[in-house]
Amino acid sequence: MPHACVNHSNICPKWSRNTAPVLTVKSGSEITFHLRHGYNNLITPISLPSDLRGLDTNQKVPIFGPVAVEGAIPGHVLRVDILELTTAVCGWTAILLNSGLLKDEFPGPRLRIWDLIEGIRIPTLPFLGVMGVVPSHNAEPDTVPPYDFGGNMDCKHLAEGSSLYLPVQAEGALFSCGDGHAAQGDGKICGTAIGTPMKARLRFTLEKNKPWIKSPHYLTSSGVTKSYLRGQEYAAIGVDGHLLEATKKGVRGAIAWLVGEKGLTREVLPGGRFEDCRSSGPAQLCRRMFDSLEHFCEC
Repeated sequence: MPHACVNHSNICPKWSRNTAPVLTVKSGSEITFHLRHGYNNLITPISLPSDLRGLDTNQKVPIFGPVAVEGAIPGHVLRVDILELTTAVCGWTAILLNSGLLKDEFPGPRLRIWDLIEGIRIPTLPFLGVMGVVPSHNAEPDTVPPYDFGGNMDCKHLAEGSSLYLPVQAEGALFSCGDGHAAQGDGKICGTAIGTPMKARLRFTLEKNKPWIKSPHYLTSSGVTKSYLRGQEYAAIGVDGHLLEATKKGVRGAIAWLVGEKGLTREVLPGGRFEDCRSSGPAQLCRRMFDSLEHFCEC
């Protein structure tokens, strides 16, 4: 299939159906994105903690795109296969001023520059913190929160080999991404992960007849991915300003998948687990995950 590129100059300031696409591709196409990190490359390998005092912590997360997919209309699902993620040679983690879950106890600023080479002590699992399509309405939400169409989800399981499913809400879907991370702990409690510029190779495929996908869902790969050994997992993501409501939405999404994809009744919800994607910021995310898809094979 055709292969094209989006470079780091193609910054999209917000999620908007009125933004002209930088590329229009067919379903099945692969695109390589060359991405700046989540603070627009303003933090560099020679940055000092004192440099963070002048950093605008309210700036928007830079996203790159958008890419339109021919034939995409509301009601379709855009499957994004994460084929390859390549980090820069270094990354950073910071406690920014007035940021993070315990910002009153850890006021910052603090900064750690990481050398992302073989032999580092923290295992890397690169992923994109931001992936999404545009909303159905004419409002133009900013790039900092997550939404039901994607956005700043900071979901560390969206690594190489995973597939993200996004509900198309506008013609063309208009996909953008950004905010590369080399690694992240659960919840992103200090407000940052290991941010790094990144090259991402993605494949876009339109899927139909999946009305149960009303928020981001994803399927991970099985086996060894980078430094991690993991089994295949399916998850539905719930997004809300309150953790309890985000949890409920994640559960409802998982139930809808079991009914629509596996043919079960709504009353049957087998074992799974909850995880918190991000515990700081303007919105909470909670995943309802199923650890092994072998439970749902045809017998």
